[in-house]
Amino acid sequence: MHAQALIADGRAVVVDETPDGEVVARCLDGQHDAFRQLVERYGDLVYRTVYLMTHDRTLAEDLTQETFAHAWRGLETFRRDAAFRPWLMRIAANRVVSHRRRRLLAIVPLAWGERRASESASPEERLRLAEDRDEMRDAIATLPHAQRQAVVLRYYAEMSVPEIAQATGWREGTVKSRLHRALARLRSLLEPAREE
Repeated sequence: MHAQALIADGRAVVVDETPDGEVVARCLDGQHDAFRQLVERYGDLVYRTVYLMTHDRTLAEDLTQETFAHAWRGLETFRRDAAFRPWLMRIAANRVVSHRRRRLLAIVPLAWGERRASESASPEERLRLAEDRDEMRDAIATLPHAQRQAVVLRYYAEMSVPEIAQATGWREGTVKSRLHRALARLRSLLEPAREE
């Protein structure tokens, strides 16, 4: 086990640094408790990403559980030389798409960005940050689903273009094209508001 102790709030916290591939190998070798490490490692990321795509906390919780259940059942199909995170995020994205098809889910505005004003910010600065966050959320809500998914995975989940391609099943060129179109649309929506 590769672990490192960090000091947080005056107490030691053990951080497991075992590579994902080793954890998956242990799961496949019958050490079912090892899967808990992957859930602890990626649970928040999957939940936040799904929430940004659905803007529904209860649904995000359900789809996060579905994602990990699907990953558990599909572990034998995981290539041990591949990266686990993009594989898992692809499952999460597919759970959202699948649910959307099943329920004709209308994607609502994202709770984009958790940017917060510092404690010393003036009331005017706090108001401007809130307005910026609302404008960004509303602008992202206008994007077609595929472009929104690309933006959320790139800028919120902080995945690279190759990771997004692997997670979504799109070609890298398709990812770049969708990001380019999405950013151009966001610029066209947000820049006029800034000029006013």
